[in-house]
Amino acid sequence: MSRSGSRLVGVAATLAILSWASAYPVVRIALAELPAIPLAAARYALAALLALVWLLIERPRFPARRDWPRFVGCGAIGIALYNILFNTGEQTVSAGAASLIISAAPLMATLIAVVLMGERLSSWGWVGSLISFAGIAMIVLGQREAVSFGSGTVLVVGCAISGAIYTTAQKALVRKYGALTTTAYVLVIGAVLLSPWLWQAVGELARGSWRTRFAVLELGIFPAALGYAAWAYVIGAIGAARTAGFLYLLPPATLVLAFVLTGEIPTTRTLIGGAVVMTGVVLMNARGKRASAPIPR
Repeated sequence: MSRSGSRLVGVAATLAILSWASAYPVVRIALAELPAIPLAAARYALAALLALVWLLIERPRFPARRDWPRFVGCGAIGIALYNILFNTGEQTVSAGAASLIISAAPLMATLIAVVLMGERLSSWGWVGSLISFAGIAMIVLGQREAVSFGSGTVLVVGCAISGAIYTTAQKALVRKYGALTTTAYVLVIGAVLLSPWLWQAVGELARGSWRTRFAVLELGIFPAALGYAAWAYVIGAIGAARTAGFLYLLPPATLVLAFVLTGEIPTTRTLIGGAVVMTGVVLMNARGKRASAPIPR
């Protein structure tokens, strides 16, 4: 790859990481005036509009009828359910803690693939998994609220599980249609599923402050649309395996942006738990995977 091409990949990766990292503190800013589910509806209505423009310009391959149930499932789990859990959980969970919990989603996706798709983990992979889940437990137990069904921390863990299921389910679609096309259709479907709350969001925004309106614009344009587009470019340029290292920068970037935008300072327990989570994720990605077992027909 040429020097200019490498520079462009670096810019795209930086845009994706900073866009996704910004979602955690900016959601907390928007939640000051918008309820959790209407916020998700407004954010993805804007993202879906951008996706529709791209689909009309590029006119990619239209999904086959047999693939639509998977697309709808991805939109329901990866967009609608994920963001309902995420927004509701962030009402009581700090942005930094949420990002550290959700950073274990790729590990959860690997475990799902082990159970459902015949992939194998080495002994190091299982050790890394246990280390990461110990780190998640440290973060969860370190939150001020009690850990109970429906609490913010439990909702954020559910959000990470939803992200893991979505990551696993979309793989077949990405192989068939490409990352950008798959993401565009999933964004539109997720926005449609959240649309019953859109008019409430419009009313709240009409009465709300410009700070909240700018927060929703940022969430719809950067994390939900441009972040995914930039990441798809990076994967296309250097491959999925080499991009994994960039994702390790997401929690630190979130912690910095949360401090800059909201003045949030993570607790020592959150930082230690996050370090434990990332250690397990790195160990699993570096030494955890074996060749996939054959899947019976």
